[in-house]
Amino acid sequence: MEFGIFTVGDLTPDPTARKSQTERERLQSIRKYALKAEEVGLDVFAQGEHHNPPFIVSSPTTNLAWIAAKTEKIKLTTSTTLITTNDPVLIAEDFAMLQHVSDGRVDLMMGRGNTGPVYPWFGKDIRQGIPLAIENYHLLRKIWREEVVDWEGQFRTPLHGFTLAPRPLDDTAPFVWHGSIRSPEIAEQAAFYGDGFFHNNIFWNIEHTAQMVKLYRERYEMYGHGAKENAIVGLGGQAFMAETEKKAKDFFRPYFDNAPVYGHGPSMEDFTKMTPLTVGTPEQVIERYLGMADQVGDYQRQLFLLDHAGLPEEVVLEQIEILGKEVVPVLRKEFEARRPEGVRSNAPSHEELAALPADADYRQVISSPVARAAQAEEAAKKAESK
Repeated sequence: MEFGIFTVGDLTPDPTARKSQTERERLQSIRKYALKAEEVGLDVFAQGEHHNPPFIVSSPTTNLAWIAAKTEKIKLTTSTTLITTNDPVLIAEDFAMLQHVSDGRVDLMMGRGNTGPVYPWFGKDIRQGIPLAIENYHLLRKIWREEVVDWEGQFRTPLHGFTLAPRPLDDTAPFVWHGSIRSPEIAEQAAFYGDGFFHNNIFWNIEHTAQMVKLYRERYEMYGHGAKENAIVGLGGQAFMAETEKKAKDFFRPYFDNAPVYGHGPSMEDFTKMTPLTVGTPEQVIERYLGMADQVGDYQRQLFLLDHAGLPEEVVLEQIEILGKEVVPVLRKEFEARRPEGVRSNAPSHEELAALPADADYRQVISSPVARAAQAEEAAKKAESK
């Protein structure tokens, strides 16, 4: 199973010191966290994308390319790439470049973004969020999988004779996750293409998360990608750890209370009941997260948010150390002990995908064999009627 950390890249003043990092310092810290994650044996580092304060991570591939040059093993991804406000052509170029820079240690997570004012900054309408996500992602798949692309759609100018440069590494598109917390249409989209589904459930109760994952698994199987138990699932998480539960809560409380997203809302105690946030000892985090698979089934990736709300750099580095040395080894062992034979442990690697034959489902623009069969039948009916 893959374990890692993700950052949303908020620039939040430390509420206990009444000071804030500069933008440069915050970006430097994020890079340090990625290097620390590899050092302690984590599998994945994920970088968010935001275009509005208090967030400063508008170009995740820039940071990830720097990290790729300084690391050897850790897989790099986004959390998320905005498929709605970004041009699919630029996404295709950026991530093909990042594949080459990182020697294939990259996948990406697609998301719509839920900040209304950002959409018009990029000439888009948030009311078209779902149609944008559907059309843009289909175009992205074509660009990655076809050498010469001719395409017309609703939301951008047509493409005629377009060829991506550079082509994806080994002519193999990066693996894609579709991230969503509330939209069944996005779970459906992930299932249609046989991609991964990531429910970043840091604001949601486990019952809601389980419902979304269940929908994705059922539709994944219906579209002909295999048994629903083998659908590729990832979850978000959040923790703050100390030697005792009291020490953890006493230290973390002012940061929780002033966090840019949920601060000044529910109490920390209520929030930890409703969401995966766990503030306590490493043993409490282990116990809490071992229960996730009981709700959603055996899954492949677990990412933790550790660096938000103005937490000092040295504290975040210590949290990553605890996660990598005390928590993840136990979780990894226990999750694999309970995993049924035949259910995969990890998301597909670049090497695995590159070894697929040219006619493999993954290499098709529409990867669902059920959907392709339906298209062929419809085309045959139209031909007969002419």
